[in-house]
Amino acid sequence: MNIRSLTRGDGVVIGAAVVLFIASFLGLSSVDCPTGVDCSGYDSPNAWDFLGLVMSMFVTGIVGAALIVVGRGMPGRKVAGLDLGQFGVALTIFALWTSFWTIIDGDNAGAGMILGLLSTIVLAAGAVATPLVPALKAPLVGAPKPQVASPYGQPGHPGQGYGYPGAQQQPYGGQPGQPQPSYGGPQPGQPGPGQPAQGGQPGAPGPKQDGSAGGNFEAFWFAVPVARPLYGEDGSPSPIAELAPGTWYLAVEQRGPGLIAQTQDGRRGLLQDTTGIQRG
Repeated sequence: MNIRSLTRGDGVVIGAAVVLFIASFLGLSSVDCPTGVDCSGYDSPNAWDFLGLVMSMFVTGIVGAALIVVGRGMPGRKVAGLDLGQFGVALTIFALWTSFWTIIDGDNAGAGMILGLLSTIVLAAGAVATPLVPALKAPLVGAPKPQVASPYGQPGHPGQGYGYPGAQQQPYGGQPGQPQPSYGGPQPGQPGPGQPAQGGQPGAPGPKQDGSAGGNFEAFWFAVPVARPLYGEDGSPSPIAELAPGTWYLAVEQRGPGLIAQTQDGRRGLLQDTTGIQRG
């Protein structure tokens, strides 16, 4: 699972789940101690003393948060016909529903019950609002541009590896240390403008070079502004991976309005939505 695919909304969900877990160990009720009575020995039960409550409210909320996070990193997985993320959202709403009516029905709610209700409110709100609020859809963890030169870069010179943004690319067929002609300029062994061709008729066109052919696609590195699905090259509707913000991917081919992209683990697929991508 790629942690860089997590969003700020996922961070809110994770934080609320941690607080909900802590609340399960706190007292569910409080007692009004009468004057003159020593209530120091009163031990308020926590959620783990009530199996129905701990499973329907606390465990359900925590499991829902886990499914949301796993579904974000592993798109396409389904439970009962629903994506993992959608199933997790349903569980968080159910946990909020249980906590609300439990605290309404009880008297003298303790710290565990109050904190549990607040946690489920934040948990359900974060789960529902993440796909809708742009601020929550932003990546949770940003990543700098790749700095590793291996296996093509020179030792001690980070950021100069083959294919990385900003690195000088060696043209196909060129030899290291030899000057390379600019795009569209005269090739080695060919006459420049105004010079007669050697071994041929003056003004005769030279052989066509691969680099001057129009419409050739040149591979480039790019990053996506938000998480986007990567579909199979065969046109299958199910995504095979998810491109995460803050990570560089290699575009190897143009496919209509989309791009054939390659992930770090070598998988290739079709990126259909290319709006707002950042080229390296």
